[in-house]
Amino acid sequence: MKKLFRWLIILFLASSLLVVLSVGVTYLILKPSLPDVETLRDVQLQVPLRVFSADGKVLGIFGEKRRIPVTIDEIPDQLKNAFIAGEDARFYEHPGLDYQGISRAALSLLTTGEKSIGGSTITQQMTRNFFLTSEKTFTRKIKEAFLALKIERELNKDQILELYLNKIFLGYRAYGIGAAAEVYYGKPIDELSLAQCAMIAALPKAPSRINPITSPERALERRNYVLSRMLELNYISRADYDAALREPDRAMYHGAIAEISAPYVAEMVRAEALKLLGQEAYTGGYVVKTTIDSRLQTAAGLAVDQGLEEYDQRHGFRGPEAHVDLADKFRPEDWNEALAPFRPVSSLVPGLVLEVEDDIALVYLRNGQNIALMLEDMKWAAPFISRDRKGKAPKTVSDIMTPGDIIRARLHDDGNWKLAQLPEVESALVSLDPSTGDIKALVGGADFARSKYNRVTQGKRQPGSSFKPFVYSAALEKGFTVASKINDSPIVLEDSELERAWKPQNFSQEFYGPTRMREAMVNSRNLVSIRLLRDIGIEYARNYITNFGFQLDELPANLTMALGSASLTPLSMARGYAVFANGGWLVKPRFIEEIRDASGEIVYQTRPSLICEECTQNTEIEVEEEPVAETNAPAFRPLDLEPGVEGLDVIVNNPDKPPLDSEPAANLAVRAISPQNAYLVRSMMMDVVRRGTGVRAMQLGRHDLAGKTGTTNDQRDAWFSGYNDKLVTSVWVGFDNHEPLGRQELGGRAALPVWMEFMAVALDGVEDKPPKMPEGLAQAKIDPESGLLAAPNNPTAIMEIFQAGRMPPMQQSRTGVNQDVPAEEDPYQIY
Repeated sequence: MKKLFRWLIILFLASSLLVVLSVGVTYLILKPSLPDVETLRDVQLQVPLRVFSADGKVLGIFGEKRRIPVTIDEIPDQLKNAFIAGEDARFYEHPGLDYQGISRAALSLLTTGEKSIGGSTITQQMTRNFFLTSEKTFTRKIKEAFLALKIERELNKDQILELYLNKIFLGYRAYGIGAAAEVYYGKPIDELSLAQCAMIAALPKAPSRINPITSPERALERRNYVLSRMLELNYISRADYDAALREPDRAMYHGAIAEISAPYVAEMVRAEALKLLGQEAYTGGYVVKTTIDSRLQTAAGLAVDQGLEEYDQRHGFRGPEAHVDLADKFRPEDWNEALAPFRPVSSLVPGLVLEVEDDIALVYLRNGQNIALMLEDMKWAAPFISRDRKGKAPKTVSDIMTPGDIIRARLHDDGNWKLAQLPEVESALVSLDPSTGDIKALVGGADFARSKYNRVTQGKRQPGSSFKPFVYSAALEKGFTVASKINDSPIVLEDSELERAWKPQNFSQEFYGPTRMREAMVNSRNLVSIRLLRDIGIEYARNYITNFGFQLDELPANLTMALGSASLTPLSMARGYAVFANGGWLVKPRFIEEIRDASGEIVYQTRPSLICEECTQNTEIEVEEEPVAETNAPAFRPLDLEPGVEGLDVIVNNPDKPPLDSEPAANLAVRAISPQNAYLVRSMMMDVVRRGTGVRAMQLGRHDLAGKTGTTNDQRDAWFSGYNDKLVTSVWVGFDNHEPLGRQELGGRAALPVWMEFMAVALDGVEDKPPKMPEGLAQAKIDPESGLLAAPNNPTAIMEIFQAGRMPPMQQSRTGVNQDVPAEEDPYQIY
């Protein structure tokens, strides 16, 4: 027995030595292929591109992987405990390998011949996620074990758990617990209930197959298992356990959460970031801060929605979107299935008509709500016949809809649901700060999901009469005054640039004879604009108008330019109007303020335009702005928003370039026109708002607004561009296919209400401060009939503004004709 015992000891020691030697040899063989654990200290998780407004609201998230990194201190204890209970109960006790778990797995393999029980710890799973594959081979398991032991020596338990909970795949492109909480429950991790924590902790086992969306019953079983383990380990009480078991799971897929609806802006940023950063933009954790004001952006979206709805309802009801047979559909599940193909658009919710009576309809909405629509909620729904005609107003609800119809409803501010329909017409709105060029709000269309075409930057349309202020500015520069009289009478033009004789008319098809320039602007007289352009010269005007940021090849080389026949984007129009708003300076539109990397360092930064009367582009000045982090970059480079629109000045962190010697120069605005010219044009456009085609804007109750309506032939485009000192906003309404909007759909009816709805919110709290008259202008009384300086005894005289040295002659008689100046020498003669 002693010999046998001695031999057993020798055998045990020899076997142990052999195991140690085998492990040592295996480690030496595998060591060259094992990654450096030290890289985990500086691990870069693949975090998507995140886009924020200037005030910190999320506008969009882009990237194949959804991930929201969190620190160990930010993770609730019950979420940490749920993972430990479900995946590795001895996590804080073992050295990286759980020998009890390994023994159970080995016993199962020996008795069944199958690898059915896993013995992996959280450390091993993290090792696999960061360094290895998921293939089930002994080589991979051995590498995994070596690395797990090594990681436990290099990192503490909390560091390991933090990396694991941020890296692990949890289904539906969600990587890490932060993304999983958002994807499944639409909330941050600190708002999860105990049952929801357990459900997320149940996902690692088979996240693609067993999750609460694709396999709710099996996922619920796994959740309850995690809860039972938490109870066994004394992480929760029996009362907590019972309450969590009773809690129904309401997981559903939540897309990337945007706090503010700005899909066109987010897409602009995505495209720009991809151009600057390459594919790393989607994974590098970059954060983009835009110039967008979230309050103004929300107001812009609502204004466009409301304006398009009002336009759509003026032209009648086009009928239900679809019809289903309700004969075999009695349950909400059936109704949901019928509504599934119809997604909500903006505030328009799809609904299924269940019952109809003379004055009421019962409608089941896709959001699960039952509502009643009264006849008074759909009085607008006369049948659509054409853009210029609609049928008789409905007398009963059954004139409009029948059971089984798929319709739209919208919840109004008064708390009532009303019948609506998807608008076919499109719109664009852009608003910018005229002193910096910062874009504060941008809506590129009615529905981004329906059309990603950005009409603000890509949609080149004719601006119609909203282009006239640029022509009038050129005329003032050429020597005309706001009191100059131009004949508003019929004209026939033969022009080599035009295919046939052109007989332009005013919209009213009436002629008003000699008209002062101010009144021509106020009433948008077409023939006055044409004669002005002809007098100052087309080429002169084209070259002058490029000062407003337009490209020469965008401007027609014929007299139609006077009526806005150029094809221009709303952004370029807003930029041009900003020159009038800021006193004559051309600023550069920008929508990106800065881009930071995952560590918070600035890697790209743009500068706002700076208006400085004493500066030139070559003058070094101090700019009160956060200094740029050290970069290896050229000072500035342009980024084209669209062909013909000047872009952004961007500092680029490029290691291939030599370092900068000093801070890049300021982004100085360019003097485009004189402040006197800008003020005179503004004064005319203020009268457009006070008593002209834009008079509806006076409902805002302000005295500092200026703007101009625009309507093209056959009402194919409706515009309103307007401003005060703080904000310039351009609105366009039309059809992408250039169909006419309808006989009465002028700029003042189709576009101006959208502008007003937005500006009412945007200017709330902004001081109503009319512009200050610059030096070099003077006021004098004129005779309104002749446009000449009024005689002292003229009882009808009115006050007018003139540039110094450009006063008209004194009225010599009540006929309004200057008797001292021969007609052929009078620069203000009637044409």
